[in-house]
Amino acid sequence: MRILIADDDRMSTMMLGRTLEQWGFEVVVAYDGAAAWEHIIGDKPPELAIVDWMMPGLDGIELCRRIRETSLRSPVYVILLTARTGRQDLVAGLEAGADDYLTKPFDPDELHARIHVGRRTLGLIANIKRLAGLLPICSYCKRIRSDQDYWEQVESYITEHTDALFSHEICPGCLAKVMQELDSPAVLPPNDDAAGPKNV
Repeated sequence: MRILIADDDRMSTMMLGRTLEQWGFEVVVAYDGAAAWEHIIGDKPPELAIVDWMMPGLDGIELCRRIRETSLRSPVYVILLTARTGRQDLVAGLEAGADDYLTKPFDPDELHARIHVGRRTLGLIANIKRLAGLLPICSYCKRIRSDQDYWEQVESYITEHTDALFSHEICPGCLAKVMQELDSPAVLPPNDDAAGPKNV
């Protein structure tokens, strides 16, 4: 997992970064909110960001708001890290868009647990894909018109837009119908040879 640390306190950043690297995480560091934002919208965005409240330029609260107001290519789980301990600060941080809140100085066990929650949450988000909106479907063959205006099988469309996979079976109603057709004597076409030789 790639984790962004956004904090202008270089000593705190160094300690936090070493702790995360010891746990096996890839760490990137930004010393102000603007640099943190560039990482978040960059080519290799972090999956999780630990953001200090007080930073020059763009503070942690404003960074949280910007993350939530922007359609990012992938979700970012944000832990707001701050020395503020008041209830109003907690509420303000969460309302700004932080997913979690951690006070300084951080406790390593608590930090590890909160990162674990973040990983689990991101995993759940990755597994949730849903179709929404109006899907044009043919009344006869049941094909769906795709976004590119092509008509395709329902299972092809759903497989492309979700993580669902299909296994083909026969439902009881169709099975009974097929068995009935198999048990019925075949109707053969008339045999012209049975009527005798034809005059040439």
